[in-house]
Amino acid sequence: MDVRSFQLSDYQPVIQLLETVLSAECYEQTMEAFARQLSWDSELVLVASVDNEIAGIVIGTIDNNKGYYYRIAVHPEFQRQGIGKSLIGCLKQRFEQRNVQKILVTMDEHNEPILSLYESLGYATTDFFRSFQKLSIVAG
Repeated sequence: MDVRSFQLSDYQPVIQLLETVLSAECYEQTMEAFARQLSWDSELVLVASVDNEIAGIVIGTIDNNKGYYYRIAVHPEFQRQGIGKSLIGCLKQRFEQRNVQKILVTMDEHNEPILSLYESLGYATTDFFRSFQKLSIVAG
């Protein structure tokens, strides 16, 4: 498995992955945030590949000097193989390199099923961010 920054050649496989994993509503919201984050800072969008096939993606952002895990998706064929943990760990390193004040997990109804993944990595409920004020990549 290889975790790296998103590249333009990843676009079509990533879109297919997101369509497979996310609900229609979540997909629509994620695509808007994904596009904004790519235009602002593509180094915070990471993909995991297995045998040159895109297996997962994590979209992060920095807002007000805080790092946020916005959305993570792993193809069903590759789930429970440590890919999500690797994506989260690599994005955490990027946040730390940029000296963010705090790292938070964005919570919405679409992320709730995977909160246990973040908890298994040491994140506590105090690290989960649910706010009426949306992140810049969501609000525009």
